[in-house]
Amino acid sequence: MTRAATGPAGTGEADLWCTYAAVRTLAWLGRTDAVDDRAGVRAYLTSRRNADGGYAWSRGMASDAWSTYYCTQALAELGEVVPQVDRTRGWLRDTWSGAAYGMTPGQAPDVWATHFSTRTVSATCGDTVPDRAALAGWLRALQSPGGGLCWTPGDAEHGNADVRACYYGVMSWLAVAGAGDPPPWDVPRLVAWLRRRQDRDGGFRFGEAAEVPCLWATYRATAALAALGASPRDPAAVASWVLGMRGGSGAFVRWAGYPVEDVWAAFCAVGTLRALGVPTALVEAPVVARIRAVACPGGYTYREAPLAADALTTAAVILSSDGDAAARTWLEGCQLPNEGGVMYMPGRGAEVRCTLWALAAGAFAGDAVGRSRIARWIVDLQNPDGGFGYWAGRGSDLVSTVSAAEILRLLGVTARRGLDAEGLLAFVRSCGAGEGHAPVPGGRPTLRAGLQAHRLLAALGQPDTSAVARLLARHRVRGGGWANEGDRMPDLLSTYEAALTTDRLGLPFDGPHVERFLDSTDRGGGVAWTPLAPTGGGVLADCLGGLLRARLTGRRRPLPAVALS
Repeated sequence: MTRAATGPAGTGEADLWCTYAAVRTLAWLGRTDAVDDRAGVRAYLTSRRNADGGYAWSRGMASDAWSTYYCTQALAELGEVVPQVDRTRGWLRDTWSGAAYGMTPGQAPDVWATHFSTRTVSATCGDTVPDRAALAGWLRALQSPGGGLCWTPGDAEHGNADVRACYYGVMSWLAVAGAGDPPPWDVPRLVAWLRRRQDRDGGFRFGEAAEVPCLWATYRATAALAALGASPRDPAAVASWVLGMRGGSGAFVRWAGYPVEDVWAAFCAVGTLRALGVPTALVEAPVVARIRAVACPGGYTYREAPLAADALTTAAVILSSDGDAAARTWLEGCQLPNEGGVMYMPGRGAEVRCTLWALAAGAFAGDAVGRSRIARWIVDLQNPDGGFGYWAGRGSDLVSTVSAAEILRLLGVTARRGLDAEGLLAFVRSCGAGEGHAPVPGGRPTLRAGLQAHRLLAALGQPDTSAVARLLARHRVRGGGWANEGDRMPDLLSTYEAALTTDRLGLPFDGPHVERFLDSTDRGGGVAWTPLAPTGGGVLADCLGGLLRARLTGRRRPLPAVALS
């Protein structure tokens, strides 16, 4: 962990999205020679590959479409061979819904996942989508009455268009379209909607409700227009605005007034200039220098590694009683324009789990305006199927859905009053699998998904303590702790959620059983994720283990209802 004497904390490690953005930007500039640790980057990217052929955001996590695209695309940009493409091709087929792609097998399709997967299928796997006509129909249904594209056909019914959805939809179609195939939308209306998102100063906004123009929105809008054979309303103003987003080093910031020249801003700025046909030679040297400055072992983070704090690590440090007011203030600063939630790293999109961890760590305790923004953001984030995804437009899963409900709980709003309660209940039921629940509809049942489902049911006034007791008994490991699948390998996340749910539903707390598990994961001052892990799991594992120790001694009750997967 990297951390100043006071204030926010980070891991000092490479981040997948940052690494992809850095490599892609250098490739656009023809400067992949500036990737100084090529072998380390390759090892980092391939280490995210799972046995199923997909890739994960972090080693040991489940495969998802966005991580699979970022890893395989970055490898290709470096001229590396993507390993065992046939396995990746097979995994992607498992995420096909019949009309589009979900982020994981069984998850409802959204335009994020469909964009990532169509491009991986075509560019990396040399394959075609299972049913191009069905995909065209699904993409056509994304168009809102106003002309823009939305995250899902269900969102289109409410007119929830976004320039990012426009880009992802257009690029999905281009990845699979045959020669002469017309786009499946009313293109003049789509172009007109995109052009209306240009601000009078030249930049673009995400949608009608967005507060300020930013480079992310500007890149997605200009690239979508270029792919449709069109251009912004005022291309010269776009170029001028982008060049005006340069900071002191000559690299870029995401929007006016934001102080950090980060890797995402460089990615979006270079992408915008390319889409406009503007030469990038003027910005090449400072951008390359900035990307080199944010390198760390095996990849890249968003800014200089000692200063690259993130919301989860910072919240974990605070919850471990090692935080301070400066750290909470930094968390509150992760609530940036255009979205009310807290971002994992400043300058990214707001994420549900990070918002929950920040609130649990005490951020926004005295900020009524900030809390109100979060509440509005959560209510607006609910998907048409009743659940929630990690971020705006992403398909629903149980961990995000229970996190959303817990956020409202911390804000003093009951799930039954603040959300579409019937839709929420319908989503929980759709995740039912036998006697348990899966993380997404159609998935495999797990302990954590079941516990999350039952906390949601309790929040909706339908607690079932008998079912929770049976679920815990099925996954109880004799030597201590609980296992997410079966009853043999306990893990820290499952044991934490078991203790949390036990307290939440008023069941007896089995302190000795929890203590035996914690003893088996003690690594001399650090906490391991499982008894078999040879080393500690880092700040998040130490935080959860410490909270469980505090619960054993009575110093921490109730446990914070934080969740990760």
